[in-house]
Amino acid sequence: MKTPTRAPKTPSASPAALPPEVRPGQSVELLKQLHILTRDGKLNQDSRRKLKQVYHLFQFIEKLLLELPASEAGPTLADHGAGKSYLGFIVYDLFFKALGQGTIYGIETRSELVESSKALAQRLLFERMQFLNLSVAESAQSSALPPQIDVVTALHACDTATDDAIAFGLLKKAKYMVLVPCCQAELARALNHNKALNLQRTPLAELWRHPLHTREVGSQLTNVLRCLYLESQGYQVTVTELVGWEHSMKNELILAKYTGQKKRASGERLLALLKEFGIDGLAFLRYPSTVQLN
Repeated sequence: MKTPTRAPKTPSASPAALPPEVRPGQSVELLKQLHILTRDGKLNQDSRRKLKQVYHLFQFIEKLLLELPASEAGPTLADHGAGKSYLGFIVYDLFFKALGQGTIYGIETRSELVESSKALAQRLLFERMQFLNLSVAESAQSSALPPQIDVVTALHACDTATDDAIAFGLLKKAKYMVLVPCCQAELARALNHNKALNLQRTPLAELWRHPLHTREVGSQLTNVLRCLYLESQGYQVTVTELVGWEHSMKNELILAKYTGQKKRASGERLLALLKEFGIDGLAFLRYPSTVQLN
C-alpha cells in the first residue's frame, strides 16, 4: 500500500485560526459541514470529544490500511451503522483522498442520513464514497458491495448490529475488523429467560440475579463471546480502550486481524461459556461457524 501524500490545506480558513485538535491536512469545510467546527472554526466541548474519539480510531485504521498489499483498485472499507458518517468522511479525507484510489461504503438504515451523506460527498467531490440505505444484515447480501472487503468497521453499532458486522466481515473475508460495540441487550434477555432455573443450577447465576448486574454481565459476556468467535474463525484479536472513560462509557475497542489460523480451543470455550450461562440457544443464531467447527 503506497503511503498517501498530505492533502492540500482547505483555503476556507487560516490554519492559525484552527483549534489545535484539528489534524494537519484535514478539510475545514468537511468539519464545518459535519457540524464539528462552528462557522468561525471553533470547537465546543461535545464536538471536541467526538473529534478526539474519531481521530483516535482513525489512528488504528490508518495503520491497518497501510499494512494492506497494493492492489489495482485500492483498499475497500465498509463502515456499518455509519450514522452521519463522521468516521467514513474523516478516513476518506485523511487517507483515501490523497491515495487516489479505494472505496468507502457507508451502511446506514436511516434514509435521511444516507441522503445527506450522499449530498455532502458530492459537494466535497469525495467520489469514491458510497452510501447504502441497508441494515448490516441486508448489506451482506447486497450486490452494491464487492464480494471482498478489506476493512470492516462498526462504531457504536447498537445491540446485535455488531454481531451482524462480524458476520459480514467473515462473509466478505475481511482482513481487518475494527469494532466499538454499543448497547447490548440480546444476551441479557437470554440470561433473564431462565433466571430462576439457573439460580438453582449454579451459583454463577448470582452474577445476573439483579437487573443492573444482568445488563452489565450481559454486555461483558457478549464481547468475550465475540472475541472467542473471531479467534475460532482465524483472527488475531486485541481488546483495548478507544479513548479515556471520561469521554465515553461505550469504550471497548476490538481489533481483529485475519491470520487464517482458526483456534478450535476458542470455539470450544465459547460453547462451554454458553452452556455454563444457560444460553446454549444462541450458538446456532450467533456463532454458527463455531458449531460447525466443533
